Amino acid sequence: MDLVLRWWTRADADALRAAVAESPDLPRQLGDVPLASVSACASAIEGQLADRRPDSLNLAVALDGRAVGNVGVSAIDRRHDTAWLSYWMTTSLRGQGLTTRALASVAGWAHAELGLVRLELGHRLDNPASCAVATGAGFAPEGVERAKLRYGQERFDVETHARLTGDEQPVRALLPTPRLA
Repeated sequence: MDLVLRWWTRADADALRAAVAESPDLPRQLGDVPLASVSACASAIEGQLADRRPDSLNLAVALDGRAVGNVGVSAIDRRHDTAWLSYWMTTSLRGQGLTTRALASVAGWAHAELGLVRLELGHRLDNPASCAVATGAGFAPEGVERAKLRYGQERFDVETHARLTGDEQPVRALLPTPRLA
C-alpha cells in the first residue's frame, strides 16, 4: 500500500467523483460545489483543490496513486503564523488511521515548510470519529463554539482543537509530502 500526500490534478476528477458517490457527506465538506459529474469534479479540482493561493492549499491523500482524501490548509495568516486545517477521507477507508496519519503529516509539514506556529481545526460535536482523528494527530481540544455551523436549517456545535509548533508528534509513520515549488 503506497500512501502519499501530493498536489491535486485535473486527472483526479474520476477519483473525486468516485469518492463523492461513496461518501454523500463530501459535497458539504467541499462547500456544496457541484460534484455530480466527472467534468464538475474536474472544475472543482481546478477551482478549489488544485488552486494554491498564498492563504490556502490542499493536498490529496493518494492511495496507490488514486486520490482518496484531502487535507486542506486555509485561512493562512502570515501576521500571526496561523492556519485552519480540514480533512476528509472516502467512506470505505475511514477508521483505518489513514486520515490521522495524513493530518499529522500535513501539520508537521505546515509547521516546518510553511513556518506556521498555530494550526487550528474544528469538528461537529456529533462527529466523534473526526475528534479521534484530530486528537490522534496531536491537536488538543480547546473548547466548544455553540451553533457555529449551519447545514440547511440545522445548526451544529463545534469543538475546536489546536496544535502548536513544538507540541508532541503522536504519529510516527508520517506520509511523504510534496515540495512547495
